Amino acid sequence: MISAGTFDYVIVGAGTAGCVLANRLSADPDVRVLLLEAGGKDNWMWIHIPVGYLYCIGNPRTDWCFRTEPDPGLNGRSILYARGRVLGGCSSINAMLYLRGQAADYDAWAAHTGDQGWAWDNVLPIFKASENHHAGANAVHGDRGEWRVEQQRLSWEILNAWRDAAAQAGITPTADYNGGDNAGAGFFEVNQRRGVRWNTSKAFLRPVQHRPNLEVRTLAQVKRLCVNNQRITGVEFWQNNQLFFAASRIETVLAAGAIGSPHLLQCSGIGPGDLLQQHGVSVVHDNPHVGEHLQDHLQLRMAFRVRGVRTLNERSHSLWHKMQMALEYALFRTGPLTMAPSQLGAFARSDPTQARANVEFHVQPLSLDRFGEPLHRFPALTASVCNLRPTARGYVRLASADARDAPRIHPRYLSTTADQQVAIDALRLARRIASQPALAAYSPEEFLPGPSVQSDAQLAAAAGDIGTTIFHPVGTCRMGPANTAAVVDSRLRAHGLCGLRIVDASIMPTITSGNTNSPTLMIAERGAQMMREDRLRT
Repeated sequence: MISAGTFDYVIVGAGTAGCVLANRLSADPDVRVLLLEAGGKDNWMWIHIPVGYLYCIGNPRTDWCFRTEPDPGLNGRSILYARGRVLGGCSSINAMLYLRGQAADYDAWAAHTGDQGWAWDNVLPIFKASENHHAGANAVHGDRGEWRVEQQRLSWEILNAWRDAAAQAGITPTADYNGGDNAGAGFFEVNQRRGVRWNTSKAFLRPVQHRPNLEVRTLAQVKRLCVNNQRITGVEFWQNNQLFFAASRIETVLAAGAIGSPHLLQCSGIGPGDLLQQHGVSVVHDNPHVGEHLQDHLQLRMAFRVRGVRTLNERSHSLWHKMQMALEYALFRTGPLTMAPSQLGAFARSDPTQARANVEFHVQPLSLDRFGEPLHRFPALTASVCNLRPTARGYVRLASADARDAPRIHPRYLSTTADQQVAIDALRLARRIASQPALAAYSPEEFLPGPSVQSDAQLAAAAGDIGTTIFHPVGTCRMGPANTAAVVDSRLRAHGLCGLRIVDASIMPTITSGNTNSPTLMIAERGAQMMREDRLRT
């Protein structure tokens, strides 16, 4: 084994959290930081052209290309489970939507952990400090940070009509989803800079990569965490077909995400003892909650054929229109090539008994049979809707003792009666919006799941057919007090071990009510603050 050196902090994963951590920790010149990324550099053009997510997801150049276990909730289907494998991680392949969730999400974290630092009023300044908002600073936004937030640079007539129809169905228009209550319908703001994807590698890593106390290694996959007397002393990792050891003086930090972090813990002997022994892994620390409590947002894709209006479907099948779109992007950085996967959204209650918005719509001027396949040739609209706070809990479990083997991922979608009822109600809400006068001129005709699907039982079964992930796994190393179902404490230190923190979406006790990328960035900001405070205190 080759020594890679000794560092104060070794960070595993250069995704959303890892890039932030590397920036903040290395800002102190007397601290030496190593950042390890299993993927390559983010220097491929399709990472940066927003519509390039179509080429990044499902591509081993940028994606781990995981798949779920066959899921009864999806009528036995196994689905692609994309996770970023490149500098910037998921921020290099995701939907680019800037969403924080709801104030009540964070207040619930504070109540669960007993740490008011996680309450909305205390995390809001952290969101603001990272943000560079296009409209400038105000009570809920900042403009001095690195995380650029802009309006989208395109428009579609059919999306404006859907927003108006949502208003007629009782979902009030909104211009800002990020003030703590995201109820309403409107266009998403995106992490882009003048029509180009803005990932965390550009925002946080590139500006500081010259620092002499920061070392970044790509194509470096961690084999295991090294432990001595319940203290994490560093990591072993593969690079260029060689095995290296990097020692950590202060802490090793897992930022490998809600799939990668629990998987690596388990391969290192940290996790459910019985499971580890089944795979021949010596148990270092028996914690049955490592890899459990997986939560994710399942979207139900409803699609409607429309008339008398142009959508991306027809344009994508015309060479002339493709040339027009490419030229518009090349000259102005506007148009369809700047498209996030969803342009218009809405947050609403699936039924009046819900205390706050519990479903999120992602609306697109296009349709297709499944991700990666050609768009349909007829004009159409897709209105996907997801349950923001699912009650189902799944797991991530090692499939072998070798960290290079993909883990078993089982979200257990729609496995609870409550989640099935929200799915039924959400599909009916989408139909109610589609039936409003604002859309009548376009004669929307549902073809997915189809008008013959009417009863509760039929809708529940259809949800299993049309449901797919929007790639928001959280909770697999959840934080909480030591005597609860938790892996880390409220300062993100691993229970029962020394010298280990976990700083990524896996620590969320409950999933946020919206897309999870920017909440993960906030977790990393707060984690870096905690680490610096604890280092200076000793």
